[in-house]
Amino acid sequence: MRAVLETRRKAAEVRVEELEAELERVQAALAEAEEVLRHRVIGLEQYLEALAEADAPAVVTDGSAQKKPVGPRRAVPHRQDVAGTEVLSVDYQVLMAAALEAGADGLGARRAAVVLGWDSASASRVEGARARLKRLVERGWLVEEKPGRFMLPGPEQEAAGAGRPGGGS
Repeated sequence: MRAVLETRRKAAEVRVEELEAELERVQAALAEAEEVLRHRVIGLEQYLEALAEADAPAVVTDGSAQKKPVGPRRAVPHRQDVAGTEVLSVDYQVLMAAALEAGADGLGARRAAVVLGWDSASASRVEGARARLKRLVERGWLVEEKPGRFMLPGPEQEAAGAGRPGGGS
């Protein structure tokens, strides 16, 4: 009887080891696929923003259409170059309002996805929201004092970032 039980135990151990190896392989493949998806979502969003910016009507000042500026287009201008959030697209204005509402706790990417009306259970949507928040950090609109927590810069960050491109991050 003991030999039978030992044989069964060994067979169970072998099966567990096989399943653990398969699980590691599947987890590695999943992580790789999620990374590819994250990059594709970010790329698509950047492409769509560039298209939207290219299709935006020219600003009318004295009754004649003004030419669009030559040079790199920025969906999010540097904060030091503009007076207020009204220059940002609607989605970025919504993110700025949510960051203001979040206060010192900061705004997380999952909450940002919800605020944007996206499915927060979708990893690609959360990563897309994170990419937008990171873009706001790069341009000086937000700071990321704690990893993954985005908030409005305080007076000390604004003063420190005033002379540098990209703001206080």
